[in-house]
Amino acid sequence: MTGPGTLTELADGAYAYIQSPGGWCVSNAGVLRGRDGLVVIDTVATLGRAHAFRDTLEQLGQGPVRFVVNTHHHGDHIFGNCVFAPPATVIAHDAARAEIDKAGLGLQQLWPDVDWGEISLVRPHLTFPDRLELDLGPRIVELLHVGPAHTTNDIVAWLPDSRVLYAGDVAMKGVTPFVLMGSVTGSLRALTRLRQLGPSTIVCGHGQVCGPEVLDDNEEYLRWLLDVARAGVARGWTPLEAARRADLGAFALLLDPERILGNLHRAYVELVSPELPLGTELSVLDAFHEMIDFNGGRLPRCDA
Repeated sequence: MTGPGTLTELADGAYAYIQSPGGWCVSNAGVLRGRDGLVVIDTVATLGRAHAFRDTLEQLGQGPVRFVVNTHHHGDHIFGNCVFAPPATVIAHDAARAEIDKAGLGLQQLWPDVDWGEISLVRPHLTFPDRLELDLGPRIVELLHVGPAHTTNDIVAWLPDSRVLYAGDVAMKGVTPFVLMGSVTGSLRALTRLRQLGPSTIVCGHGQVCGPEVLDDNEEYLRWLLDVARAGVARGWTPLEAARRADLGAFALLLDPERILGNLHRAYVELVSPELPLGTELSVLDAFHEMIDFNGGRLPRCDA
């Protein structure tokens, strides 16, 4: 396990809680100060990390956590819900509740050596289809559904007054994007939409706080991925064969490069079967086992 996160104020009453280095299950969170307390955006992966996050908020001394916003259903963003709710109200996209029920605590099985703690799944209490505004008193926060992208149920939190964007895993800084449970095409559309908002500061789901250039960086990777997938399909290669033949170039410097396997499985489906709905369910375990093969038989590193 790496160390606890760092809380940084980005604008008046808007904070980023950054956990380094940002790879598998080492995720970020956001904090917004409202008239009657705090809004937390995502709740990290393990019980220990969630308690450390809560302790940091208590030291902030800005009141109780009234709302928790889950940007999507993955465990590294929701497992800490149980530390805040009850009494906090958990908000997510309409599709998140069913995905949480389906996934359960399965993420823990992928990395059994991680000290996850005794997690109790807390599902969303309030969901919405496309857009929801929270009136925090001094500001309005806009919750926008932009999926399917990283998953089918991605939402972002946008602060138009300060131009701060909490992007969830739709954008990652210094970490390989991951679209196995979402869509390559949908991710490209989502990045375009986020760019149109005009953010000046972006809190990604993983990695350091950054500017809008991260949207271009993620798009560049995804377009390269599509080129690799097209070449693989044309030559009759499996996703694993295509990944082994691919020249990662500068993308090899990103954390978790083995994610190319999951990403290629998604890209292949979208190229070969374009009639399927974006985000059609694929086997996560099959892709994960191929990631291990690509990684020389080693389990991908998880510092949660």
